[in-house]
Formats: sequence, C-alpha cells, structure tokens
Amino acid sequence: MGILTEAMQRALTEQRLIFVATVCPDGTPNLSPKGTVMVWDDDHVLFTDLASPGTMRNLESNPAIEINTVDVFARQGFRFKGVAEIHKGDDIHEAVLERMRNGPSTLNGLDSRVRSVALIRVEQALPLVSPGYWGGATEAQMRQTWQEYWSGVNSTWSENQAGAPASNS
Repeated sequence: MGILTEAMQRALTEQRLIFVATVCPDGTPNLSPKGTVMVWDDDHVLFTDLASPGTMRNLESNPAIEINTVDVFARQGFRFKGVAEIHKGDDIHEAVLERMRNGPSTLNGLDSRVRSVALIRVEQALPLVSPGYWGGATEAQMRQTWQEYWSGVNSTWSENQAGAPASNS
C-alpha cells in the first residue's frame, strides 16, 4: 500500500482543476492551475506540460512541488508534497500519452500537445478541510451551501451574457 489512499486517488481523478506550487529560481513561489493531473501509481502523481514552461523550468532547478486538489462543493481536498522528475521522449512520456489517448474525454486530443511530463513522488499527503466544518456542518450542508452559491454566480453570468453584445472573436 502506497501513500495515496483510495480517497486521495479519487480526488485527483475527479477534480479537473488542480493547483501546483513550485519555487522559482529567485526563491519566490509560483502557483499554476493544471487540468491533466493523473494518478500514476500508489506513490506517484503526474501532470503534463501543455502550456507550463515556467512550471517546468522551476522544477528543473528545484524539484520540490506541492499539489492541491479541492472539491469546491464539499470544501474538502488534499495537499501532496513531493519531488518531481521531468520526462520527455522516454518510456514514461510515451506511456502517459497512451493513457491520455485512451483515458477520460477531458484528455482526449491533448496528447499531441504534450511537451513533457512531470512525475511526482509523493512524500507527504494531508487532508484539506474548510473551517466551515468547525461549526458542525455536514458535507451535505456544505455541498448545498456552495451549490446554491455557484448556481447564483452562474445565473448572474448568464443574465449578463444575455444582455452583452455579440463577440467578434
């Protein structure tokens, strides 16, 4: 049994926007959203470089990384700290491309754009839980609260779009 539990693997698989933190060469933090995060095995997570030249440069000079995944409705998730290795044109790179071709529809067609793969050996995995639970809220209550919130945001956006002039793009 590796460090990644079933619940952690499910969170990494289900959430389609995950944030990755790296360290820039000048020591400042860099936070970057990723949509291609995948579980590799019980101890490794990966993401592909589609449009991440800064993140990959950072990892080449300092392989320390943290990945955060949060379910915006449940307000729960995980944080994973580890060390990344960059793979390009090797067996791991090719295996990831094959997995993308045969994987979730959100990854289909992206394989031709992958420049490299960051494979992260997870050394620490911890839960992230909103302080909203501190008062005794249940997950069902949190989900209802945040579904109502995002429904309102989407409704407002839709209303604004209905009155907006057509875009020329």
